Amino acid sequence: MVRLGSAATVVIAGLILMTAPAASAPKKVAEGPPPAAVTELLNCRNITDSAARLACYDKSAATIGEAVARKDLVVMDRESVKKTKRGLFGFSIPNLGIFGDDDNAVEIKQIDGTIASTAFNADGGYIFRLADGSRWTQIDSKPFSIPPQGGDKVVVKKGALGSYFLSVEGMPGVKVQRTN
Repeated sequence: MVRLGSAATVVIAGLILMTAPAASAPKKVAEGPPPAAVTELLNCRNITDSAARLACYDKSAATIGEAVARKDLVVMDRESVKKTKRGLFGFSIPNLGIFGDDDNAVEIKQIDGTIASTAFNADGGYIFRLADGSRWTQIDSKPFSIPPQGGDKVVVKKGALGSYFLSVEGMPGVKVQRTN
């Protein structure tokens, strides 16, 4: 039996991950036609008679308005997608194609925030509650040279392999996990 050092083991594990079958990668959701109500509205453009075209637009707008009110149809602009993705930052969710045909077009790689409060977890690490309502728990044992407190500015950055690092006021970051 051949014993490998830890560096060789990491390299081999990385090669195995890189050569894994593509079938395990998330599949892109096939883009289909827009909902029927939107198609009807778009078809109104093809009507040449002004009065008939206006009647078509009025009818289609009413149909879409009712669908939006019932929440059968949800419309989001790019800024709303960005805000939603920021709120989900730190959670592990699959690429479902719900934010358009390319979920990664508006990828959030870091968030800036302010500490609302801190507490300690069972391991002696910090629990950070940010002003946006998100909660992050320290999962490493790195100490802070100056204890973080409410009002301090933080940056949470996405690391490798689904990890996240939180830096307080420019100090070196600690590894964290989103807990709410």
